[in-house]
Amino acid sequence: MKIKSSPYSNVVAVLLNLVLVYVLYMVTRVAFVLENWNLFSVDWDQLSMGELLAGSLRFDTSAIIYTNCLWIVLMLLPLHLKERPWWHILCHWVFVVVNSLGLCLNLVDSVYSQFTGRRTTATFFSEFSNEGNLAGIFFTELLNHWYLVLLGLALIAALWFLYVKPKASDLKPQTSNLKAYCLVNSLALLVAIPFSVFAMRGGFTRDTRPITISNANQYVHSPQQASIVLNTPFSLIRTIGKRPFKDPHYMPEEQLAAIYSPVHIPSAADTVPLLSGQRNVVVLILESFSREYIGFYNNSDLTPPTSDLQPPTSYLPPHTSYTPFLDSLLAHSLTFQHTFANGRKSIDAMPSSLTSVPFFVEPFILTPSSLNELSGLADCLGRRGYSSAFFHGAPNSSMGFQAFARSAGFQHYLGLSEYCDAPRTGGRNDFDGHWAIWDEEFLQFTANAITEQLAEPFMVGFFSASSHHPFRIPERYEQVYTGGPLPIHRTIQYSDNALRRFFQTASRQPWFQNTLFVLTADHTNQLQYPESQTSTGLFSIPIAIYDPSGQLPTGLLPGVMQQIDIMPTVLRILGYNEPYAAFGKDMFNPDETPWAVNYSNDVYQYIEGDYTLLFDGQQPTALYNYVLDPLQHSNLLADPAQAERRDRMLRRLKAIVQTYMLRMTTDHLVIRPSDLEQQQQ
Repeated sequence: MKIKSSPYSNVVAVLLNLVLVYVLYMVTRVAFVLENWNLFSVDWDQLSMGELLAGSLRFDTSAIIYTNCLWIVLMLLPLHLKERPWWHILCHWVFVVVNSLGLCLNLVDSVYSQFTGRRTTATFFSEFSNEGNLAGIFFTELLNHWYLVLLGLALIAALWFLYVKPKASDLKPQTSNLKAYCLVNSLALLVAIPFSVFAMRGGFTRDTRPITISNANQYVHSPQQASIVLNTPFSLIRTIGKRPFKDPHYMPEEQLAAIYSPVHIPSAADTVPLLSGQRNVVVLILESFSREYIGFYNNSDLTPPTSDLQPPTSYLPPHTSYTPFLDSLLAHSLTFQHTFANGRKSIDAMPSSLTSVPFFVEPFILTPSSLNELSGLADCLGRRGYSSAFFHGAPNSSMGFQAFARSAGFQHYLGLSEYCDAPRTGGRNDFDGHWAIWDEEFLQFTANAITEQLAEPFMVGFFSASSHHPFRIPERYEQVYTGGPLPIHRTIQYSDNALRRFFQTASRQPWFQNTLFVLTADHTNQLQYPESQTSTGLFSIPIAIYDPSGQLPTGLLPGVMQQIDIMPTVLRILGYNEPYAAFGKDMFNPDETPWAVNYSNDVYQYIEGDYTLLFDGQQPTALYNYVLDPLQHSNLLADPAQAERRDRMLRRLKAIVQTYMLRMTTDHLVIRPSDLEQQQQ
């Protein structure tokens, strides 16, 4: 579309085209919400449409100006020599290409964010830098979400055909026109430069700090809703080259240890093993096993508490179970009433579960701090003569797991390469076509490899893969596992059966009775029930300890356990007698506060007992009793009766975050003499 030639035509064209981009960004936001409606619908009535619009425009403005600043300069340069058809053809192409990329990123994230719980950040490129199967998965999803492809093509067509272009050929270089042209475009450019700076920063005052992802939380009710007002180009741009860890200076350093310390110095009582004999340890991390899939946790006959706060939805109907074997195993295991992940992605689970390092800000594996000296279960037990190995059926470089396993103290790594080289396996024929060897085959390989390659005592880490998007199962099971309302349900059924077969094989091995099994999940995934889609529900995973000898207590115990508690709890069971660093707690310590912590969309969540506190890094934003209020509708933050609890929880959370940041930035993830001196004082 062309507009009438005048000294103002370029300025008018810039304004009209930017309005077009705003409209199309809003279209992709609507598509994002509709594609993720099962997540956003839970608290939709709590949202203010005015706040959503204000927040969306703020973040869209930043992204649009960032991505279009070159085009704006090209359009407003006060040089009449550029007013030629070819110049505006160039401007047209720059505009369409740049904004097509931004719109497509928003649409792609409509699908990908379902598996990460947030808009994509720059760490995506590091996280998947070694994956060779992304192209196949990408094209599979194009077919599965053909309607988003059609929408993307329509948006690109709108950029092309609705683009407003000055009629440059009609601009005659007459003296009067030339002076007016230069004056108007010079003034427009002078105005555009500071406006662009302020727009990219997210504010128009000198005191405004550049907006970050965390600012989205001021416009929504819960952290998971922050993705609505954000857009993917902004999230990528704002996280490129950012230093993830820095000291927030919440309190003087000397006060931290009195509130929270990751230093564990076993007492004489702690060094008495809870199990007789020397024990092997196997930690099984199950891909995407959300707690809502497991009947054991959801169909128990717990007596509902009574309280004036209790709404009608406090105790909801039993859930369908997709894990018959895991249900039976949990009945003979030690687990807790509330169990949580510390992150929302696979790459977060390995540090949390095996080295007691939680996810804050960015995945630990992808940050410079991953080069810090590190201790973990494999390292600590290795000092006591344990052999160790980590098993993951994906290509060996996948997700950076092999490198991290080595830094965490594992002596051996067995992945796709080792599986294909091993006798009595199907080799590459057992690859699922997307991510890894099928769980059933790789778990059998794991059980046999432990027997054949590891000397007792041993410490083993295992990470499953089949219950991962795109949720395929082997053809021989297509008619066996019918699943449920969500695509993931039948892959959970398949992986549960693979776990059953693993334990059948393991139970015939000479090491089985002397082995402590820890089962957990890496994160939650597709969720059906509204209480699973709250800030606590999104982190609710199984964590259980199975002792075949039956010496440990079993059942669903009261308490709060998280992934970072696995390491200190296992070391306590084994009677480990050396000081070590772990951010989690020992679940057998009767003096320990029942707490958990996690992070999503720049909001920290601190769970203590029945309550959860949300904190955006500057101030608390919500306090809920997630047990009596499972849908988290009653924000108790301003309740005077909760003031003491709120302040105590906030103080402890700040101490945890500040301690974490300090130790990350000073390479202090292992015990130093100063730690021991401080504990003795």
